[in-house]
Amino acid sequence: MTPIRKPGLSLLAAAVFSTGLSAAPAPALSQNLFDMLFGGPVRRERSYPPQPRQPAPPQRQRKVAAPKITGPSYYSYKPDALVKVDFSGLPSTTQAVPDGAEGGSDGFTAALVHLAGFDLYAEKDVAKALVEHYGANPDFAFVEGMHVGARGQQALDVLRDAARHGLDPADYTVEPPSSAYSSADPDGRRRDLVRFEMRLAARLLRYASDVHRGRINPNRISGYHDLPVKEMDMAGLLRDLSTSTDVAGRLARLEPRADEYRILMAELEALEAADENEIVVDPETFLRPGGSSPEFPKLLKLIERQADDAFRAEHGPLLAAWWSSETYDKSLVPLIKAAQKANDLNPDGVIGPRTVEALAGVTKADRIERVIIALEQLRWLPSDLGDTRVFINAAGFEATYRENGAEKLSMRVVVGTKANQTSFFYDEIERVEYNPYWGVPKSILVNEMLPRLRSDPGYLDRAGYEVTDSSGRRIPSSAINWSQYGSNIPYNVRQTPSERNALGELKIMFPNKHAIYMHDTPQKNLFERDTRAYSHGCVRLADPRGMAAAVLGKPIAHVEEKLGKGHSSESVERKIPVYVAYFTAWPNASGTVGYHGDVYGRDARVRSALDRTGEERRPTG
Repeated sequence: MTPIRKPGLSLLAAAVFSTGLSAAPAPALSQNLFDMLFGGPVRRERSYPPQPRQPAPPQRQRKVAAPKITGPSYYSYKPDALVKVDFSGLPSTTQAVPDGAEGGSDGFTAALVHLAGFDLYAEKDVAKALVEHYGANPDFAFVEGMHVGARGQQALDVLRDAARHGLDPADYTVEPPSSAYSSADPDGRRRDLVRFEMRLAARLLRYASDVHRGRINPNRISGYHDLPVKEMDMAGLLRDLSTSTDVAGRLARLEPRADEYRILMAELEALEAADENEIVVDPETFLRPGGSSPEFPKLLKLIERQADDAFRAEHGPLLAAWWSSETYDKSLVPLIKAAQKANDLNPDGVIGPRTVEALAGVTKADRIERVIIALEQLRWLPSDLGDTRVFINAAGFEATYRENGAEKLSMRVVVGTKANQTSFFYDEIERVEYNPYWGVPKSILVNEMLPRLRSDPGYLDRAGYEVTDSSGRRIPSSAINWSQYGSNIPYNVRQTPSERNALGELKIMFPNKHAIYMHDTPQKNLFERDTRAYSHGCVRLADPRGMAAAVLGKPIAHVEEKLGKGHSSESVERKIPVYVAYFTAWPNASGTVGYHGDVYGRDARVRSALDRTGEERRPTG
């Protein structure tokens, strides 16, 4: 048999002899042979240290268009639609009325037949309560015999006095039947009386609802309003009114019990009786020390008029000496600064539009409007605000702490910008966090940080932020391709405690869906400004240590000690409500109503909602 020849070996032999490799050492020849058999190079190679394996080039990531997270919005207000009261479920009879029973249950039942064809429109819960009450209690509540009874007269007086509360009397108009009637037509009289009874009961329940929880539902104004609607037992209230000897007293129990409500009512009454302000100052007046203006003596007159005894004792001689001067002499700077401070303005001694507005105020009509809106808004809050509470008035840029009915602390605050408004709600304080972390809200991460991270992914690493994934693992910011994410970023970002931390040295928590709380800030200079709307919605405190000590019921030294021990949290053991509100007219600690600018433009929206509610109610029976 002829053996099989292997071409590779013949070629190899030829190569060896032709290149003179027969003299090469055996190991080299073996290596070359191995290379040739298994695809390696024929030439000898140098020995190099092992090189790291180069990663495959990354695939191009899809770049997502820059997203934007929008905040709450304002709505076109829709009032409650009225419904026609369905009296068909009430028991009625066509039997003759027994003698002497005209106003009794028999007379009432017989009179119900006259509700046929009577169109009475009311709010849905009011209509339901009317049928429920009179079905269970078939008798007149406000009629006695063939006349309006004493209880009915009391009810009419309350409704006619609705304007005292800033309510519109037209919403509650009820014309009583004439006291004169023909005895020859008792059936016609019963018709007038039973229809009057139903109309009065419906308007009383409307009034009761309005004075207790407001004419409008604030949550339909905007997403910034977050206030639970107060519950009311309408049928139970009507039952109480039908047997009460003091209708006014029973209805008064539904009014807000806060001192501020009484003060605002008194302010409204005083404004209605007052003459229009005869001193009118140009609202664009601007005056520095040494300057002159014909508006200046008007301002001095207003300062003198508004001054209390302590102010007059200190600055009275200056006022007397310069009261007619058009020149703002430098000696008057302490006087102007004191007037600015008394009106919670930055006491810089420069007279500008904010100082003019605070001293000259707005027109009488504007003040009345602000008080009416303040009364309405106060009815949205709990009837009893609590003797111990924190109250934040975003419109006034102020936070106060009251304990056992007495104001213990008041300070300036910075609130949300017009684009990032501070919401209107209330909650309960839970804890104080010292040297806090700042969990960056998604809206800030997406709207403000993401554009920079797309071009500078390591920005968060350098600025003292921590990035974690959904399982809590730390991820370097620089390792993330931020360009591939839109509004749904799968990472959490928080700023570690430091002097640069946006929350400063502490925050006071009352967890809510708006992610709003009170906190310190490194930007102390903002508290010196008159208009202080600069935050993303949270409330920055001028005296955070003072507020923390107040709600904890501890001395300032305790707060300072906790701050010196690093990051920690301390629970507030007492139940302290916090109101994050918005009032352009609000009483101060001395009981004087202060007027504030409408930085968010909300008063006009409340007025629009009130007007639409009135329009819905007008064509009613």
